[in-house]
Amino acid sequence: MAASPAINPGSGRRAQILAVAAELFARHGFHGVSIADLGAAVGVSGPALYRHFPSKEALLAEMLVGISEHLLAGGQARAGASSDPLRVLAELVDFQVDFALREPELIVVQDRDLANLPAEPRRLVRQLQRTYVEIWVETLQRVHPGLPAESARIAAHGAFGLLNSTPHTGHGPEAAALLRGMAMTALTGLGA
Repeated sequence: MAASPAINPGSGRRAQILAVAAELFARHGFHGVSIADLGAAVGVSGPALYRHFPSKEALLAEMLVGISEHLLAGGQARAGASSDPLRVLAELVDFQVDFALREPELIVVQDRDLANLPAEPRRLVRQLQRTYVEIWVETLQRVHPGLPAESARIAAHGAFGLLNSTPHTGHGPEAAALLRGMAMTALTGLGA
């Protein structure tokens, strides 16, 4: 099984464990997957996983912090790539759509299992997420001068709800095009 690029750009056993854990956690929930289940899915004994992660919570923390760092880095790269706010918005939408279609299991794990993180990694994930949202807020305010920050934040979260619906909707080029079009229509039509 290939490593999930959003979780860990590296390769090897650790990346494989993270990718398999994301699939299992999405399917069965964090508490529905034991260390033995995870070990069996990657072809090792459950206790052998402790060579890579000190606990199941540490594995979840690396997964969710990693996904949040990936999204933030991608958002920052796109925001810094152009001075045209409409182009930046389109790039942000494309980036989020591509992530959502490629990694729907991570969206499920994030939505369902964030509360299972210890306090410090949960705080870090929330901080990274807020910073990512603010990239969208600033971009929307540049596209729509005079748009209040709170309205831009609501619009950004609405777009995430639409784009992150992929675990429940569909995948493939048709879904990607439809989601991109719907998000851009909604986000460029604010205040219309």
